[in-house]
Amino acid sequence: MADKAVTICTRKKQFTIDGLHPGRPNVSEAELKEKLASLCEVKDPNTIFVFKFRTHYGGGKSTGFGLVYESVENAKKYEPKYRLIRNGVDTKVEKSRKQLKERKNRAKKIRRVKKTKAGEAAKGGKKR
Repeated sequence: MADKAVTICTRKKQFTIDGLHPGRPNVSEAELKEKLASLCEVKDPNTIFVFKFRTHYGGGKSTGFGLVYESVENAKKYEPKYRLIRNGVDTKVEKSRKQLKERKNRAKKIRRVKKTKAGEAAKGGKKR
């Protein structure tokens, strides 16, 4: 299936992408990144972010959104954490459900202090 051609057209400045793929159900994001890297003359494919792809009814065409950054550092600065994790640029920090619930309940008890300090208070930070 990968031998069939894929045509990429871009619209607007923010990179709205139309992928034409007749005879194929869809195109992988990795393949789209490779095509965009050659189209935009980008050396590092980790600086390209593609998302929100929807296949049109009947197949053969997909539309999505993409962003190209000058460096990985700029991408880390502006992209949301979940997109960085999807692209493999960042790693996910695993927190247990128990930790999240305990922090939420500590935050409920605190008044007149920023709620983000609730986690610090339990760790031996500032006490009132």
